[in-house]
Amino acid sequence: MKFFPIAIAALALIAIVAAACSQKKSDNAAQVTTADSTSVKHPDWALNGVIYEVNLRQSTDEGTVAAFAKQLPRLKDLGVDILWFMPIHPISEDGRKGTLGSYYAVRDYKAFNPEFGTIDEFKALVDSAHAMGMKVIIDWVPNHSGRDNAWVTEHPDWYALNEDGQMYGPYDWTDVYKFDYSVPEMRAGMVDAMKFWLTEVGIDGFRCDVAGEVPTDFWDEARPQLEAAQPELFMLAEASKPELQKDGFNAGYNWPMKDLFSAIAYTSGQYTFNPDAKFDAKHAVDIDTLLAQQAEEYPAGTFLMNMITNHDLNSWEGTEFERLGNLSQAFAVLSYTLPGMPLIYTGQETGMNRAFEFFEKDKAPEWEPRNEYFTFYQTLNNLKHTQPALLAGAEGAEMVRYATANPDIYVFSREKDGKRVIVMVNLGAAEAEVAYTGAAPEADGAVNIFTGEAEAFPASLAPGEYRVYAN
Repeated sequence: MKFFPIAIAALALIAIVAAACSQKKSDNAAQVTTADSTSVKHPDWALNGVIYEVNLRQSTDEGTVAAFAKQLPRLKDLGVDILWFMPIHPISEDGRKGTLGSYYAVRDYKAFNPEFGTIDEFKALVDSAHAMGMKVIIDWVPNHSGRDNAWVTEHPDWYALNEDGQMYGPYDWTDVYKFDYSVPEMRAGMVDAMKFWLTEVGIDGFRCDVAGEVPTDFWDEARPQLEAAQPELFMLAEASKPELQKDGFNAGYNWPMKDLFSAIAYTSGQYTFNPDAKFDAKHAVDIDTLLAQQAEEYPAGTFLMNMITNHDLNSWEGTEFERLGNLSQAFAVLSYTLPGMPLIYTGQETGMNRAFEFFEKDKAPEWEPRNEYFTFYQTLNNLKHTQPALLAGAEGAEMVRYATANPDIYVFSREKDGKRVIVMVNLGAAEAEVAYTGAAPEADGAVNIFTGEAEAFPASLAPGEYRVYAN
Protein backbone atom coordinates (compact mmCIF):
# COMPACT_ATOMS: atom_id res chain seq x y z
CA MET A 1 0.00 0.00 0.00
CA LYS A 2 1.31 3.47 -0.84
CA PHE A 3 1.31 6.12 1.90
CA PHE A 4 1.33 9.87 1.60
CA PRO A 5 2.05 12.72 4.05
CA ILE A 6 -0.32 12.65 6.99
CA ALA A 7 -1.72 15.95 8.26
CA ILE A 8 -2.24 15.96 12.04
CA ALA A 9 -4.01 18.83 13.80
CA ALA A 10 -1.73 20.88 15.99
CA LEU A 11 -3.72 20.62 19.19
CA ALA A 12 -2.91 17.60 21.29
CA LEU A 13 -4.35 16.08 24.38
CA ILE A 14 -5.52 12.78 25.78
CA ALA A 15 -7.96 10.59 27.61
CA ILE A 16 -5.93 7.99 29.39
CA VAL A 17 -4.52 8.23 32.88
CA ALA A 18 -0.97 7.83 33.99
CA ALA A 19 0.27 5.14 36.31
CA ALA A 20 0.21 5.74 40.05
CA CYS A 21 3.27 6.80 41.94
CA SER A 22 4.06 5.94 45.55
CA GLN A 23 2.81 9.28 46.82
CA LYS A 24 0.84 10.49 43.78
CA LYS A 25 -1.65 9.07 41.33
CA SER A 26 -3.00 10.44 38.10
CA ASP A 27 -6.71 11.07 37.75
CA ASN A 28 -9.14 8.81 35.98
CA ALA A 29 -9.46 9.38 32.26
CA ALA A 30 -12.67 10.92 31.08
CA GLN A 31 -14.89 9.46 28.39
CA VAL A 32 -15.32 12.38 26.03
CA THR A 33 -16.84 12.82 22.60
CA THR A 34 -15.56 15.25 19.98
CA ALA A 35 -14.93 18.49 21.84
CA ASP A 36 -15.90 22.08 21.16
CA SER A 37 -13.49 24.97 21.30
CA THR A 38 -12.17 26.11 24.65
CA SER A 39 -13.37 29.32 26.28
CA VAL A 40 -10.03 29.72 28.05
CA LYS A 41 -7.86 32.63 26.95
CA HIS A 42 -4.15 31.84 26.73
CA PRO A 43 -1.57 34.48 27.65
CA ASP A 44 0.66 35.16 24.65
CA TRP A 45 3.70 34.20 26.71
CA ALA A 46 2.36 30.69 27.27
CA LEU A 47 2.15 29.80 23.57
CA ASN A 48 5.91 29.52 23.04
CA GLY A 49 6.73 29.08 26.71
CA VAL A 50 9.04 26.50 28.25
CA ILE A 51 8.15 25.34 31.77
CA TYR A 52 10.88 24.60 34.29
CA GLU A 53 9.80 22.60 37.35
CA VAL A 54 11.61 23.80 40.47
CA ASN A 55 12.18 21.24 43.21
CA LEU A 56 13.14 23.92 45.71
CA ARG A 57 14.22 21.49 48.42
CA GLN A 58 16.68 19.74 46.10
CA SER A 59 17.72 22.47 43.66
CA THR A 60 20.53 23.83 45.86
CA ASP A 61 22.60 22.53 48.74
CA GLU A 62 20.81 24.98 51.04
CA GLY A 63 17.34 24.22 49.69
CA THR A 64 16.20 27.81 50.20
CA VAL A 65 14.65 30.63 48.19
CA ALA A 66 17.73 32.80 48.73
CA ALA A 67 20.01 30.11 47.30
CA PHE A 68 17.72 29.39 44.37
CA ALA A 69 17.48 33.08 43.47
CA LYS A 70 21.13 32.88 42.44
CA GLN A 71 20.09 30.37 39.74
CA LEU A 72 17.75 32.79 37.98
CA PRO A 73 20.38 34.20 35.57
CA ARG A 74 21.41 30.66 34.60
CA LEU A 75 17.81 29.68 33.93
CA LYS A 76 17.28 32.83 31.91
CA ASP A 77 20.34 31.88 29.82
CA LEU A 78 18.90 28.40 29.43
CA GLY A 79 15.79 29.93 27.89
CA VAL A 80 13.21 29.13 30.57
CA ASP A 81 9.96 31.11 30.48
CA ILE A 82 7.77 29.73 33.28
CA LEU A 83 9.04 28.65 36.69
CA TRP A 84 6.76 26.08 38.30
CA PHE A 85 7.55 25.72 42.00
CA MET A 86 6.56 22.49 43.68
CA PRO A 87 4.41 23.25 46.77
CA ILE A 88 5.86 26.02 48.90
CA HIS A 89 3.46 25.70 51.84
CA PRO A 90 4.27 24.40 55.34
CA ILE A 91 4.14 20.60 55.47
CA SER A 92 1.98 18.75 57.96
CA GLU A 93 3.58 16.84 60.81
CA ASP A 94 0.66 14.50 61.57
CA GLY A 95 1.32 11.34 59.57
CA ARG A 96 4.43 12.86 58.01
CA LYS A 97 6.32 10.63 55.62
CA GLY A 98 10.06 10.54 56.11
CA THR A 99 11.93 13.30 57.90
CA LEU A 100 10.73 16.29 55.91
CA GLY A 101 7.40 15.01 54.62
CA SER A 102 5.63 15.32 51.31
CA TYR A 103 5.25 18.70 49.69
CA TYR A 104 1.69 17.62 48.93
CA ALA A 105 0.51 17.42 52.57
CA VAL A 106 -0.31 21.11 53.03
CA ARG A 107 -0.58 22.46 56.56
CA ASP A 108 -1.52 26.07 55.73
CA TYR A 109 -2.57 27.31 52.30
CA LYS A 110 -1.76 30.96 53.04
CA ALA A 111 1.68 30.43 54.59
CA PHE A 112 5.18 29.81 53.30
CA ASN A 113 7.26 26.79 54.29
CA PRO A 114 9.96 28.01 56.72
CA GLU A 115 12.21 25.20 55.43
CA PHE A 116 12.62 27.37 52.31
CA GLY A 117 12.86 30.83 53.88
CA THR A 118 10.22 33.55 54.22
CA ILE A 119 7.29 34.66 52.14
CA ASP A 120 8.97 38.04 51.66
CA GLU A 121 11.97 36.28 50.15
CA PHE A 122 9.66 34.43 47.83
CA LYS A 123 7.92 37.67 46.83
CA ALA A 124 11.33 39.12 46.00
CA LEU A 125 12.15 36.06 43.91
CA VAL A 126 8.87 36.43 41.99
CA ASP A 127 9.71 40.08 41.36
CA SER A 128 13.20 39.17 40.15
CA ALA A 129 11.84 36.50 37.82
CA HIS A 130 9.34 38.97 36.39
CA ALA A 131 12.10 41.53 35.87
CA MET A 132 13.96 38.92 33.79
CA GLY A 133 10.88 38.20 31.70
CA MET A 134 9.97 34.92 33.39
CA LYS A 135 6.61 33.96 34.86
CA VAL A 136 5.96 32.07 38.11
CA ILE A 137 3.32 29.45 38.88
CA ILE A 138 3.04 27.45 42.07
CA ASP A 139 1.91 23.91 42.72
CA TRP A 140 -1.55 23.85 44.27
CA VAL A 141 -2.99 20.87 46.17
CA PRO A 142 -6.81 21.15 45.97
CA ASN A 143 -7.91 17.55 46.43
CA HIS A 144 -6.71 17.09 50.01
CA SER A 145 -4.85 18.82 52.83
CA GLY A 146 -2.44 17.66 55.48
CA ARG A 147 -4.03 16.01 58.51
CA ASP A 148 -3.13 18.89 60.84
CA ASN A 149 -4.26 21.67 58.53
CA ALA A 150 -6.24 24.23 60.54
CA TRP A 151 -9.29 23.54 58.39
CA VAL A 152 -9.50 20.02 59.88
CA THR A 153 -10.57 21.46 63.24
CA GLU A 154 -12.05 24.79 62.11
CA HIS A 155 -14.14 23.35 59.27
CA PRO A 156 -14.48 19.58 59.69
CA ASP A 157 -17.52 19.66 57.41
CA TRP A 158 -15.19 20.59 54.55
CA TYR A 159 -13.75 17.07 54.48
CA ALA A 160 -15.04 13.85 52.96
CA LEU A 161 -15.87 10.95 55.29
CA ASN A 162 -15.50 7.23 54.70
CA GLU A 163 -18.08 4.56 55.50
CA ASP A 164 -17.01 4.72 59.16
CA GLY A 165 -17.61 8.47 59.32
CA GLN A 166 -13.88 9.23 59.45
CA MET A 167 -11.77 11.63 57.42
CA TYR A 168 -9.47 9.75 55.07
CA GLY A 169 -6.78 10.08 52.47
CA PRO A 170 -7.21 8.60 48.99
CA TYR A 171 -5.07 5.72 47.76
CA ASP A 172 -2.10 5.13 50.08
CA TRP A 173 -1.78 8.81 50.99
CA THR A 174 -1.92 8.35 54.74
CA ASP A 175 -0.65 11.86 55.52
CA VAL A 176 -3.66 13.72 54.07
CA TYR A 177 -7.44 14.08 54.30
CA LYS A 178 -9.66 14.45 51.23
CA PHE A 179 -11.94 17.48 50.76
CA ASP A 180 -15.69 17.37 50.16
CA TYR A 181 -16.47 19.60 47.18
CA SER A 182 -20.23 19.33 47.74
CA VAL A 183 -19.79 21.97 50.47
CA PRO A 184 -20.06 25.50 48.97
CA GLU A 185 -18.12 27.09 51.82
CA MET A 186 -15.24 24.70 51.20
CA ARG A 187 -15.10 25.74 47.55
CA ALA A 188 -15.10 29.40 48.53
CA GLY A 189 -12.30 28.82 51.02
CA MET A 190 -10.17 27.15 48.38
CA VAL A 191 -10.65 29.97 45.87
CA ASP A 192 -9.89 32.54 48.56
CA ALA A 193 -6.62 30.79 49.40
CA MET A 194 -5.63 30.66 45.72
CA LYS A 195 -6.41 34.35 45.23
CA PHE A 196 -4.10 35.18 48.14
CA TRP A 197 -1.05 34.10 46.11
CA LEU A 198 -2.20 36.01 43.05
CA THR A 199 -2.90 39.28 44.86
CA GLU A 200 -0.39 39.24 47.72
CA VAL A 201 2.58 37.57 46.05
CA GLY A 202 1.94 38.32 42.39
CA ILE A 203 2.29 34.85 40.90
CA ASP A 204 0.95 34.13 37.42
CA GLY A 205 -0.99 30.93 37.94
CA PHE A 206 -1.06 27.38 39.23
CA ARG A 207 -0.13 23.82 38.44
CA CYS A 208 -2.99 21.93 40.09
CA ASP A 209 -2.20 18.59 41.65
CA VAL A 210 -4.47 15.64 40.71
CA ALA A 211 -6.86 18.18 39.21
CA GLY A 212 -9.08 15.47 37.78
CA GLU A 213 -10.02 14.24 41.25
CA VAL A 214 -11.68 17.60 41.91
CA PRO A 215 -15.10 18.19 40.29
CA THR A 216 -14.78 19.88 36.91
CA ASP A 217 -17.46 22.42 37.77
CA PHE A 218 -15.28 23.74 40.59
CA TRP A 219 -12.56 24.69 38.12
CA ASP A 220 -15.13 26.21 35.78
CA GLU A 221 -16.44 28.34 38.65
CA ALA A 222 -13.00 29.19 40.04
CA ARG A 223 -11.32 30.38 36.86
CA PRO A 224 -13.24 33.64 36.36
CA GLN A 225 -12.76 34.47 40.05
CA LEU A 226 -9.02 33.90 39.74
CA GLU A 227 -8.83 35.82 36.46
CA ALA A 228 -10.33 38.81 38.24
CA ALA A 229 -7.15 38.84 40.32
CA GLN A 230 -4.75 37.87 37.49
CA PRO A 231 -6.09 38.60 33.98
CA GLU A 232 -3.22 36.68 32.34
CA LEU A 233 -3.84 33.59 34.42
CA PHE A 234 -2.17 30.33 33.42
CA MET A 235 -3.59 27.07 34.75
CA LEU A 236 -1.93 23.67 34.25
CA ALA A 237 -3.84 20.54 35.27
CA GLU A 238 -2.04 17.43 36.43
CA ALA A 239 -4.61 15.51 34.47
CA SER A 240 -5.29 13.98 31.09
CA LYS A 241 -8.98 14.82 31.13
CA PRO A 242 -10.35 16.79 28.17
CA GLU A 243 -13.33 18.32 29.98
CA LEU A 244 -11.00 20.21 32.32
CA GLN A 245 -9.68 22.24 29.40
CA LYS A 246 -13.06 23.39 28.13
CA ASP A 247 -13.52 26.23 30.63
CA GLY A 248 -10.99 25.75 33.43
CA PHE A 249 -7.43 25.02 32.35
CA ASN A 250 -5.07 26.26 29.68
CA ALA A 251 -3.18 22.99 29.53
CA GLY A 252 -3.00 19.49 30.95
CA TYR A 253 -0.48 16.71 31.35
CA ASN A 254 0.27 14.55 28.33
CA TRP A 255 0.47 11.39 30.45
CA PRO A 256 -0.49 9.15 27.50
CA MET A 257 2.39 10.48 25.40
CA LYS A 258 4.72 9.80 28.32
CA ASP A 259 3.40 6.26 28.51
CA LEU A 260 3.79 5.83 24.76
CA PHE A 261 7.38 7.06 24.94
CA SER A 262 8.09 4.42 27.61
CA ALA A 263 6.41 1.68 25.57
CA ILE A 264 8.42 2.57 22.46
CA ALA A 265 11.63 2.54 24.50
CA TYR A 266 10.65 -0.82 26.01
CA THR A 267 10.00 -2.25 22.55
CA SER A 268 13.44 -1.01 21.49
CA GLY A 269 15.11 -2.66 24.49
CA GLN A 270 15.95 0.62 26.23
CA TYR A 271 13.68 0.50 29.28
CA THR A 272 15.63 -0.75 32.33
CA PHE A 273 13.96 0.71 35.43
CA ASN A 274 11.63 -2.12 36.46
CA PRO A 275 12.63 -5.61 35.28
CA ASP A 276 9.06 -6.84 35.89
CA ALA A 277 7.41 -4.11 33.80
CA LYS A 278 5.55 -5.11 30.68
CA PHE A 279 4.48 -2.80 27.87
CA ASP A 280 2.59 -3.46 24.68
CA ALA A 281 4.82 -3.35 21.61
CA LYS A 282 4.82 0.19 20.23
CA HIS A 283 6.72 1.99 17.49
CA ALA A 284 7.21 5.57 16.42
CA VAL A 285 4.26 5.43 14.03
CA ASP A 286 1.94 4.89 17.00
CA ILE A 287 2.44 8.57 17.83
CA ASP A 288 0.12 9.31 14.89
CA THR A 289 -2.73 7.37 16.47
CA LEU A 290 -2.41 9.15 19.80
CA LEU A 291 -2.23 12.60 18.22
CA ALA A 292 -5.33 11.90 16.14
CA GLN A 293 -7.20 10.73 19.25
CA GLN A 294 -6.17 13.84 21.17
CA ALA A 295 -7.22 16.16 18.35
CA GLU A 296 -10.67 14.59 18.39
CA GLU A 297 -11.19 14.49 22.15
CA TYR A 298 -9.78 17.79 23.41
CA PRO A 299 -11.34 21.23 23.05
CA ALA A 300 -9.90 23.05 20.07
CA GLY A 301 -7.27 25.58 21.06
CA THR A 302 -6.02 23.85 24.19
CA PHE A 303 -2.79 21.94 24.54
CA LEU A 304 -0.88 19.46 26.66
CA MET A 305 2.47 19.59 28.42
CA ASN A 306 4.95 17.08 26.99
CA MET A 307 7.77 15.68 29.11
CA ILE A 308 10.43 13.03 29.44
CA THR A 309 10.64 13.46 33.22
CA ASN A 310 9.14 15.34 36.17
CA HIS A 311 9.23 14.97 39.96
CA ASP A 312 6.90 11.97 40.02
CA LEU A 313 8.66 10.15 37.20
CA ASN A 314 12.14 10.87 38.52
CA SER A 315 11.43 9.70 42.07
CA TRP A 316 9.01 6.82 41.43
CA GLU A 317 9.13 5.62 37.80
CA GLY A 318 12.80 5.97 36.94
CA THR A 319 15.01 8.66 35.49
CA GLU A 320 14.60 9.48 31.83
CA PHE A 321 17.68 7.35 31.13
CA GLU A 322 16.25 4.35 32.98
CA ARG A 323 12.94 4.64 31.15
CA LEU A 324 14.10 5.80 27.73
CA GLY A 325 17.76 4.77 27.50
CA ASN A 326 19.61 5.97 24.41
CA LEU A 327 16.35 7.36 23.02
CA SER A 328 16.01 9.96 25.79
CA GLN A 329 17.30 12.92 23.77
CA ALA A 330 15.27 11.93 20.72
CA PHE A 331 12.16 11.91 22.91
CA ALA A 332 13.19 15.27 24.37
CA VAL A 333 13.29 16.63 20.81
CA LEU A 334 9.76 15.33 20.28
CA SER A 335 8.59 16.91 23.54
CA TYR A 336 9.52 20.27 22.01
CA THR A 337 8.40 19.77 18.43
CA LEU A 338 5.18 17.76 18.71
CA PRO A 339 2.07 19.84 19.47
CA GLY A 340 2.09 21.17 23.03
CA MET A 341 4.33 22.76 25.63
CA PRO A 342 7.65 21.30 26.85
CA LEU A 343 8.79 20.73 30.44
CA ILE A 344 12.26 20.65 31.97
CA TYR A 345 12.63 19.25 35.51
CA THR A 346 15.31 20.25 38.03
CA GLY A 347 18.57 18.61 36.96
CA GLN A 348 17.34 17.54 33.52
CA GLU A 349 19.47 20.24 31.91
CA THR A 350 22.58 18.70 33.47
CA GLY A 351 21.89 15.13 32.33
CA MET A 352 21.45 14.10 35.97
CA ASN A 353 20.88 10.33 36.05
CA ARG A 354 19.66 9.67 39.57
CA ALA A 355 16.39 9.91 41.45
CA PHE A 356 15.86 12.61 44.06
CA GLU A 357 14.76 11.54 47.51
CA PHE A 358 11.15 12.63 47.95
CA PHE A 359 10.81 13.00 51.71
CA GLU A 360 14.42 13.85 52.61
CA LYS A 361 17.00 16.49 51.70
CA ASP A 362 19.13 15.28 48.81
CA LYS A 363 22.25 16.51 47.06
CA ALA A 364 21.68 19.24 44.49
CA PRO A 365 22.71 18.72 40.86
CA GLU A 366 26.09 19.98 39.69
CA TRP A 367 25.09 23.18 37.90
CA GLU A 368 28.56 24.25 36.81
CA PRO A 369 30.32 23.86 34.52
CA ARG A 370 27.51 23.86 32.03
CA ASN A 371 27.70 20.76 29.88
CA GLU A 372 26.37 19.42 26.58
CA TYR A 373 22.90 18.87 28.08
CA PHE A 374 22.63 22.56 28.93
CA THR A 375 23.54 23.42 25.34
CA PHE A 376 21.09 20.81 24.02
CA TYR A 377 18.14 22.27 25.92
CA GLN A 378 19.24 25.84 25.30
CA THR A 379 19.14 25.08 21.57
CA LEU A 380 15.67 23.53 21.81
CA ASN A 381 14.41 26.47 23.86
CA ASN A 382 15.65 28.87 21.22
CA LEU A 383 13.87 26.79 18.57
CA LYS A 384 10.63 26.99 20.55
CA HIS A 385 10.96 30.76 20.86
CA THR A 386 11.84 31.51 17.23
CA GLN A 387 9.65 29.13 15.24
CA PRO A 388 5.98 30.20 15.05
CA ALA A 389 5.05 26.74 13.76
CA LEU A 390 5.81 25.36 17.25
CA LEU A 391 3.40 27.64 19.10
CA ALA A 392 1.10 25.72 21.42
CA GLY A 393 -2.61 25.42 20.78
CA ALA A 394 -4.45 26.72 17.74
CA GLU A 395 -1.65 29.17 16.89
CA GLY A 396 0.76 26.35 16.07
CA ALA A 397 1.09 24.78 12.64
CA GLU A 398 -0.28 21.39 11.68
CA MET A 399 2.11 18.50 11.39
CA VAL A 400 2.89 17.00 8.01
CA ARG A 401 4.13 13.48 8.58
CA TYR A 402 6.25 11.79 5.92
CA ALA A 403 5.49 8.07 5.92
CA THR A 404 8.57 5.85 6.03
CA ALA A 405 9.24 2.20 5.27
CA ASN A 406 10.54 1.61 8.79
CA PRO A 407 7.94 2.12 11.60
CA ASP A 408 10.66 3.38 13.97
CA ILE A 409 11.77 6.23 11.70
CA TYR A 410 9.58 9.25 12.38
CA VAL A 411 9.82 12.30 10.13
CA PHE A 412 7.57 15.35 10.09
CA SER A 413 7.53 19.05 9.37
CA ARG A 414 5.63 22.05 10.69
CA GLU A 415 5.52 25.35 8.81
CA LYS A 416 4.11 28.81 9.51
CA ASP A 417 4.78 32.32 8.25
CA GLY A 418 7.37 31.00 5.82
CA LYS A 419 9.38 29.34 8.57
CA ARG A 420 9.64 25.57 8.71
CA VAL A 421 10.89 22.95 11.18
CA ILE A 422 11.77 19.42 10.01
CA VAL A 423 12.27 16.65 12.58
CA MET A 424 13.78 13.21 12.02
CA VAL A 425 14.25 10.59 14.75
CA ASN A 426 15.05 6.89 14.95
CA LEU A 427 13.21 5.36 17.91
CA GLY A 428 14.17 1.79 17.08
CA ALA A 429 16.85 -0.67 18.19
CA ALA A 430 18.94 -0.69 15.02
CA GLU A 431 20.30 1.66 12.41
CA ALA A 432 17.69 2.15 9.72
CA GLU A 433 17.46 3.66 6.28
CA VAL A 434 15.39 6.82 5.98
CA ALA A 435 13.26 5.55 3.11
CA TYR A 436 9.94 7.18 2.27
CA THR A 437 6.88 5.39 0.93
CA GLY A 438 5.42 8.60 -0.47
CA ALA A 439 6.46 12.25 -0.51
CA ALA A 440 9.74 13.24 1.14
CA PRO A 441 10.65 16.53 2.83
CA GLU A 442 12.70 19.05 0.89
CA ALA A 443 15.67 20.83 2.39
CA ASP A 444 15.11 24.30 0.88
CA GLY A 445 18.00 25.85 2.78
CA ALA A 446 17.11 24.31 6.14
CA VAL A 447 19.91 24.34 8.71
CA ASN A 448 20.72 21.73 11.34
CA ILE A 449 19.89 23.61 14.56
CA PHE A 450 22.53 21.75 16.56
CA THR A 451 25.43 22.44 14.18
CA GLY A 452 24.32 25.65 12.49
CA GLU A 453 25.19 24.11 9.13
CA ALA A 454 23.17 23.39 6.02
CA GLU A 455 23.54 19.75 5.12
CA ALA A 456 22.03 16.94 3.09
CA PHE A 457 19.36 14.97 4.88
CA PRO A 458 20.71 11.69 6.27
CA ALA A 459 20.25 8.47 4.32
CA SER A 460 20.07 6.51 7.58
CA LEU A 461 19.82 7.12 11.32
CA ALA A 462 21.42 5.22 14.19
CA PRO A 463 19.26 4.16 17.17
CA GLY A 464 18.34 7.27 19.12
CA GLU A 465 19.76 9.59 16.47
CA TYR A 466 17.82 12.78 15.80
CA ARG A 467 18.03 15.67 13.38
CA VAL A 468 16.19 18.96 13.57
CA TYR A 469 16.30 21.47 10.72
CA ALA A 470 14.91 24.98 10.54
CA ASN A 471 15.01 27.89 8.14
